[in-house]
Amino acid sequence: MGLLDGKVALVTGGSRGIGAAIARRFAEQGADVAFTYRSSAEQAEGLAAELSGLGVKAKAYQSDASDYEAAEALSKAVLDEFGKVDILVNNAGITRDTLMLRMTEAHWDDVIHTNLKSIFNLTKHLIRPMMKNRGGSIINMSSIVGMTGNAGQANYAASKAGILGFTKSIAKEMGSRNIRCNAIAPGFIETDMTDALDEKVKESYLKSIPMNRLGKAEEIADVCVFLGSDLSSYLSGQVISVCGALNT
Repeated sequence: MGLLDGKVALVTGGSRGIGAAIARRFAEQGADVAFTYRSSAEQAEGLAAELSGLGVKAKAYQSDASDYEAAEALSKAVLDEFGKVDILVNNAGITRDTLMLRMTEAHWDDVIHTNLKSIFNLTKHLIRPMMKNRGGSIINMSSIVGMTGNAGQANYAASKAGILGFTKSIAKEMGSRNIRCNAIAPGFIETDMTDALDEKVKESYLKSIPMNRLGKAEEIADVCVFLGSDLSSYLSGQVISVCGALNT
């Protein structure tokens, strides 16, 4: 038996990186998985086929989570196809890093719109179905940058800090309906983005991490499994830093 047997999960930004790792872990633990992608259709369909091979139902949806109407259409499509959503992972996000002196209005608006509004959109459209289903787990992907700040990332830090306030508010609003809402704040995780970094930059990051290594996407996914499962049935409104003790 898997920890997520009988559950249905929706993961935004699920075709690559952390999102894909979450989708895989969920499927391995018995959940049926719907996930979104923006443009990499071939990669997304390949992942859906891989997940289906694990004996669960899986489907990829091309959708922009930051678009309110698109999020509404996505929610309806997933509910029509899967019947319910037990776990929502708001993972879609972007960066537009630059110092404030060089940051444009577009740099700011793009990041806030994608990272923060998308979480409102999907939560808004799936809260009522979760209430009818008498429960659910919402997992919002923040960042330690939202807790500590980071030079050159004022827009990203603001969006990720906003997610924390949103998470705590939804937990308080929906607790009586057995809907839990928690956030994960990853530290430096091995992704395509970190792979492209200069080795000297990587070394400087490693010096600041007590565990002396970058995290793996699968380690974020494992925490998502915990938060999506009944093992965390009394855990809500919390922020879990997965950062190798970088933020303590």
